[in-house]
Amino acid sequence: MVILREGICPGATAQLINALKEQNVKTVVDLVSADIEDLAQRCSISYKTLVAVRRVLLAQYSPFPSNAADLYEELLGSTAILSTGNQSLDKLLDSGLYTGELTEFVGAPGSGKTQVCLSLAVNVACALKQKVLYVDTTGGLSSARLLQLIQSQVDSLEEQVTGARGSVKALVLDSATAVLSPILGGQQMDGMSLMMQLARELKLLARELGISVIVTNCVVRDIGGGVKPALGCTWSYVPNIRILLRRGADAAGPGNHSATVLKSSRQPTRMSVEFDITSSGTLSRRDAAALPSAGDLGST
Repeated sequence: MVILREGICPGATAQLINALKEQNVKTVVDLVSADIEDLAQRCSISYKTLVAVRRVLLAQYSPFPSNAADLYEELLGSTAILSTGNQSLDKLLDSGLYTGELTEFVGAPGSGKTQVCLSLAVNVACALKQKVLYVDTTGGLSSARLLQLIQSQVDSLEEQVTGARGSVKALVLDSATAVLSPILGGQQMDGMSLMMQLARELKLLARELGISVIVTNCVVRDIGGGVKPALGCTWSYVPNIRILLRRGADAAGPGNHSATVLKSSRQPTRMSVEFDITSSGTLSRRDAAALPSAGDLGST
């Protein structure tokens, strides 16, 4: 905050500054936000003089004005869209994972959350040749399954090791629930603040580093008998995109999974697609039509 003082700009005499201070106008912000006509009368100062001083201070201390359309074009130019490697999921995400955003996959155990994260991480690393940071908070990461996925995309591991370039482009946190659930509720008074601190850090990483942040979250039963994402209403404001993953009730083996939009600024809510998870862990597109809605989905 810039304090008004004698000589701060042409016309800012000691008499003018003292008169302004007597009216509790002590900073540049105070002056430029004041009613100049009223202030001139209260200070017994020439209206023309005050306008001239205000104009000079605005030119010196105001940020350069930016056109909203130009800022939007700049944002589009700096945003990358990372394919998940699955056409159905890419369609649901409006072409893929956007850098600068936090995408959340929610679902019950066995719904495919970890498998989707592993598959998209391998696709970003192998097909797009970008680095991925994968954080496993449950200790359930299978190196054998990860190796299977990598081998399905590249001819040799040497090709993958030498192929990735640049800085990290995606961060996967699997899962946020495992980190936050133990500190929420009960006597854990600081749990909520710690949860929001994690949320701020993840969103800051996405924006400042230009990466795509992907997290997983569990579901809980709601009063209506459906399901809703865990971690509560406060956390619901954190993800830019929220996708519900479910496994079909008729699935006897791998496959038959669905993904439904719970939150998105680009796609309609409850838009849904189907995909298969094969025995090797890869995701494949199903030809079935998109589901009209998530029938047993409770309030979010």
